[in-house]
Amino acid sequence: MEESIRKADILIEAIPYIQAFRGKVIVAKYGGSAIDNSVAMRGILQDLVFLTTVGIRSVLVHGGGPEINRMLAAAGKPSRFVDGLRVTDGEAIRVVNKALEDVNRRLVEQVRKLGGTALGMTPRQKVIAAEPHPRAEELGYVGSVAWVENRLIRKVFTRHAIPVISPVGVGHGKLYNINADDVASEVAVALRAEKLVLLTNVRGILRQSDDPTSLISTVSVKEAKVLSQRGVIQEGMIPKVGACMRALRGGAKKTHIIDASVPHAMLLEIFTKQGIGTEIVR
Repeated sequence: MEESIRKADILIEAIPYIQAFRGKVIVAKYGGSAIDNSVAMRGILQDLVFLTTVGIRSVLVHGGGPEINRMLAAAGKPSRFVDGLRVTDGEAIRVVNKALEDVNRRLVEQVRKLGGTALGMTPRQKVIAAEPHPRAEELGYVGSVAWVENRLIRKVFTRHAIPVISPVGVGHGKLYNINADDVASEVAVALRAEKLVLLTNVRGILRQSDDPTSLISTVSVKEAKVLSQRGVIQEGMIPKVGACMRALRGGAKKTHIIDASVPHAMLLEIFTKQGIGTEIVR
């Protein structure tokens, strides 16, 4: 009986958040090494199904680095990076797109197995319009987001479904590999999202990189810039914080960086006062 009452209390605590966010858009980005964690992936997708069920418009932008690495290796092509960006020649972009389509299909199928509805959005739907990256001469078929066809995404919402978006864009009849954090940021801007949530394999921004208890729960854009200058925000966290700041400047209300391995990480971040990760606000 006590356990049942505790569960009921948790649901009651979530009511004001559900009321506040019903009808609003939440964009989640899930990828990197975290996407190989099947337990974490199931939990994240369950969270997205729950959000959609209570009337919150959920979008999932995914990466797929490990799958891309495996498929490139199988094709006899090494993975090479410049400043964290994958060098992608004409043959590699086809492998990258195939790998991401496979990941996309797997995520859509998993959502359906969990009782939800999802629609995969790959380059065929032309949701992400791309342009060559400023360093395209060096990087090859790596791109930036030119614009997001948000009407196609909103059409998916009318079916009470989750759009699952691959980070490959189309521009001038060519495919471009785009950083998934950047795609998620631009999607959040295009949809005027209430929240952008970047799911990663760390708790959030730490004051001391080797001390998990030094988590910074809330930081403003101005404070994040100072932390970057001081070297507190470093390595893989730099592009994630940058994506959050661009989303905020473009009109997204709030952004979050959280650990995907925490069970039901998204629900804990969105529906509890204390949250579990780092919230970046204007």
